Amino acid sequence: MQQTLSVLVENQAGILNRVTGLFSRRAFNIESLAVGVTDDPSISRITIRVDSGNNVLEQVEKQLNKLVEVIKVRAQEETRYIGRELMLIKVNASTKTRGEIAAIAEIVGAKVDDLTPTSMTLELSDTTERLDAFQAMMRPFSILEVARTGLIALQTGGGKL
Repeated sequence: MQQTLSVLVENQAGILNRVTGLFSRRAFNIESLAVGVTDDPSISRITIRVDSGNNVLEQVEKQLNKLVEVIKVRAQEETRYIGRELMLIKVNASTKTRGEIAAIAEIVGAKVDDLTPTSMTLELSDTTERLDAFQAMMRPFSILEVARTGLIALQTGGGKL
């Protein structure tokens, strides 16, 4: 079962290591990790997606809350947050295939970031599932490189972390 945690922390050196250490000590595989400063430069937001059971994740939440630099922790409910990932993907593109690649990109809302005589680099921000589907659609064109960010998420509605 995949779970998404949002953690607000003081923006200090070493805090990411302490946070991820709690997961590694419990042998959790971190599927996705994204860190960035918030509107307050002294606070960072860490979004972590892990594959785990509910009871064990509750223990990790309690341990995270014990860290001095941690301000707040929230387990995001699957249906109560908006989550996005960013993907850059470079594919082989000849004069014969360029039009087909561009048409698929337009349909899914991807942006062409770079175009050379032999390749196209596309950018897409969407849900993890839609990025996986887009990547699968690009496989027949021969993927040269892929870079994906971790999931970032915000709670829906008026609430906040």
